[in-house]
Amino acid sequence: MARTALIVKTEKRKKDKLKALAAGKKPKHPTRVYNRCKLCGRNKGYMRKFDMCRICFRELASNGKIMGVTKSSW
Repeated sequence: MARTALIVKTEKRKKDKLKALAAGKKPKHPTRVYNRCKLCGRNKGYMRKFDMCRICFRELASNGKIMGVTKSSW
């Protein structure tokens, strides 16, 4: 429940930042906007390319649910 609230709060801050930039204003607190995983809400270990944390990425990649990602071995 708490993680969902954090995800919603972060999305709202991102929208507010984009509105301020579109209006030509500087955001009041730009450092308060940070990335969170869309699935679990984790803020550390975030991968921008996939928009999720490393843990969710590993689980989905292992199950083959992320296209173009394969496990490497050497």
